[in-house]
Amino acid sequence: MKPIYLDYNATTPIDPEVAEAMRPYLFEHFGNPSSSHWYGIQTKKAVDEARRQVADLLHCNPAEVVFTSGGSESNNYAIKGTVFANREKGNHIITSAIEHPAVLEVCKYLAGKGFQITYLPVDTFCLVNPRELLESITPQTILITIMHANNEVGTIQPVAEIAQIAKEHGIAFHTDAAQSVGKIPTRVDELEVDLLTIAGHKLYAPKGIGALYVRGGTRLEKLIHGADHEQDLRAGTENVLEIVGLGKACELAKRDLKKNMGHMQKMRDLLYAGLRQQWGEIRLNGHPEKRLPNTLSVCFKSIEANTLLAEIESVAASAGAACHSDSVKISSVLQAMEVPVEYAMGTVRFSTGKMTTAEEVNRTVAVFVKTARRLLVEK
Repeated sequence: MKPIYLDYNATTPIDPEVAEAMRPYLFEHFGNPSSSHWYGIQTKKAVDEARRQVADLLHCNPAEVVFTSGGSESNNYAIKGTVFANREKGNHIITSAIEHPAVLEVCKYLAGKGFQITYLPVDTFCLVNPRELLESITPQTILITIMHANNEVGTIQPVAEIAQIAKEHGIAFHTDAAQSVGKIPTRVDELEVDLLTIAGHKLYAPKGIGALYVRGGTRLEKLIHGADHEQDLRAGTENVLEIVGLGKACELAKRDLKKNMGHMQKMRDLLYAGLRQQWGEIRLNGHPEKRLPNTLSVCFKSIEANTLLAEIESVAASAGAACHSDSVKISSVLQAMEVPVEYAMGTVRFSTGKMTTAEEVNRTVAVFVKTARRLLVEK
């Protein structure tokens, strides 16, 4: 029997409808979209259709969608492209302490190139305070980059409020929405961001494909130079096969968003209720309400999560801390939230998906509680 998969925030399986849409572009339609003959025209049409499908999910103009190799490239392009294009205006970037490494490492790199970085703290619910952001703005601020939803605890940030502050000060605003696209509404006409990151493998599309929403008029310096692909914003022959997959995944996400949100939350809440009932004292990480419908980060006090997960081969989930012989390495997100070590070391992140079943959830509760109790006795 295959292990139960409850790590959908790490990656998702390719949806069967997505795989079916991709199939013709694996064998039959192999042309270069830049070619003017029949073979090129077929793939050019496919790329245009996928761009429209992504734009429909985001409620933007298709011309504002740039295909990339994934979330990391989209974040890199959004941040580096913006600050390099606007360096004459200033050198200050505002981000948060709970960003994905694809943002934090970019900021670290830019700090070595003379940029000043402000890392906003978060409260115990993992929320950024817009007032603190406002107070951090200087005449040199040229970019704000705050994620839409946190990948570890699921907290949804006040992106629309931050966007309003950025707009009032004439500052470009990027949000990493890799974890939120396909799970909650991500309409850019409501969020009012200038740049938004999508990662295909987080919404049942293949790995190695993503997109960057670039609001019309936003200045970016190219990172990949060559021919004039992607509206002359990203050189390189388009990855047609996976672009088709991302487009179809976005179409499905829009079609089934309400249904999927309800199902994922139902499975998440069933899991949380079962753990609380059978285990007892359990700490919830993240905001109890302003949270992704599929994400459950909980702490088993005084139990090492990596040991717990290693003992349970029948369930796939993620640990929030790595325990070594002489130290405990806690994730930067849990550190920023100031989760006590005795809880942080026992943090497990479960993330449900549209394929998760109640039977799988109930089995997960039983095996986790049984194993956790045994580990406590053996300590």
